[in-house]
Amino acid sequence: MSMKWNVGTKIGTGFGLCGILMLVLAGVGYRSTSTSLERAHWVAHSEQVLGDFSRLLSDLQDAETGQRGYIITGLENYLEPYKSGIAQLEEHRKSLLTLTADNPKQQRRLTDLEPLIRTRLAVLQRGIDARRTKTFEAAQAIIMSGEGQKDMDEIRRCMQEMTDEEEGLLKQREAEATQGASVTYWSFGLVTLAGVVLNLIIGVSVSRNIAGPLNKLTAVADRIAAGDLSVNVLAEARSDEVGTLARTFERMTHSLREQMRQLTEGASVLGASASEIVASSTQLAASAAESAAAVSETATTVQEVRQTVELASQKAKAVSDSAQKAVQFSQSGRKSTEEVVAGMTRIRQQMEAIAACMVRLSEQSQTIGQIVAAVEDLAAQSNLLAVNAAIEAAKAGEHGKGFGVVAQEVKHLAEQSRQATNQVRTILSDIQKATTAAVMATEQGGKAVEAGEKQTGAAGESIQALAGSLTEAAQVAIQIATTGQQQLAGMDQVATAMESIKQASSQNVASAKQLETAASNLNNLGARLKQMVEKYKV
Repeated sequence: MSMKWNVGTKIGTGFGLCGILMLVLAGVGYRSTSTSLERAHWVAHSEQVLGDFSRLLSDLQDAETGQRGYIITGLENYLEPYKSGIAQLEEHRKSLLTLTADNPKQQRRLTDLEPLIRTRLAVLQRGIDARRTKTFEAAQAIIMSGEGQKDMDEIRRCMQEMTDEEEGLLKQREAEATQGASVTYWSFGLVTLAGVVLNLIIGVSVSRNIAGPLNKLTAVADRIAAGDLSVNVLAEARSDEVGTLARTFERMTHSLREQMRQLTEGASVLGASASEIVASSTQLAASAAESAAAVSETATTVQEVRQTVELASQKAKAVSDSAQKAVQFSQSGRKSTEEVVAGMTRIRQQMEAIAACMVRLSEQSQTIGQIVAAVEDLAAQSNLLAVNAAIEAAKAGEHGKGFGVVAQEVKHLAEQSRQATNQVRTILSDIQKATTAAVMATEQGGKAVEAGEKQTGAAGESIQALAGSLTEAAQVAIQIATTGQQQLAGMDQVATAMESIKQASSQNVASAKQLETAASNLNNLGARLKQMVEKYKV
């Protein structure tokens, strides 16, 4: 069963190995330094021993020099080298005993050397005593006798042996020190090289095991931030933090991909619905414009009919004033009546056309209301999707911030869509009210026109009857005058109603244009949402 290490354990193990290597390097350095210091100490020890040998022999020579100077001159001050030589000789002998305590051979030689030195010093003292108490010749005789010379030669031989042995030890220790320095040099070199190799191995291992996967995940995050959700995250079978991060990235990418598909579908539905609303609004605006033109034309016709009725009324009054002229004016009255009938027929036809347009306008308003309801449902669904997307973006943490902004924009677009549908519903309500009023006014105008048509027909019959009877002509003229006044009042009512219809049509046109503008804005919002969603590649 393999051990599961996390990133912290791996890095800690690497630093631990480096620390152990540093301890080994420090131990090797300490040991090498201690050995070098010890060898340097023995080298200095040998040099000190050789120096004491040389000084011991020099002390004997100083003692001899002082003794000869005193014998030759007889002056006490010439004994100073002798006295200092003897004092230093004993000091240097004791120092050598201490320095060679670990060398039995040298200790034995120093032991053998001691009686020889005493004998030699005794000979020197006898020469000095002879010079003091006797004569120069007596002291010179002791010197010339060669007494103690054999001891001095033995002293020199013994000291030479000691010096040769110590010089051999010095050379040996110097060689050992040189060899130790070389070993220390190579030890440091090998340990340092091992440390560099181990650090390189640890660095490469950490880079391949940690930095490499993290660089791959960073590249994936950059592609996701750029809007490419089609990237695949290769989740490695690792139990450490890098493996957990890779699996989390894979789940986040899958979740974002699903949500972007839903948003894309919603944006497509919103765009299609907005396009349908724009088409319906455009058609409604065109119908409203046609209705307004028809109403304007009808109003002009009603005004013309009113003028005709007013003229008929004037003529009827003229007939009542002069029955004698009734026959002359009967033809003119009949013709005018025919024109009135034709005009009333045209008015009735135009009123029927207006009523049909109003019915179509009402039906289209209901259709637009259904489309607006569908858009409102779509806006609610978009808002719900935006909320879900914001939740998923929050779950994604730092990497989901960009998508959270998209979700907020979708929510904002959904709110604008809802406001636009409310505005459209309000406009449709106004249009329906205005349409209802226009239909009622049209019905009233139709009734008035129908009544006027009937009255005009009756007037025509009366005029034809006038041609046959002047008496009846006078009565009919009075009736025509009365009827003309009534027609004039009715036409005034029709003109007022048509003016109201004209104003309502103008309002319908304005409302249709507002509806068209709102639908166009909704379409633009849908297009913007679709463009924003299309930036993300799934």
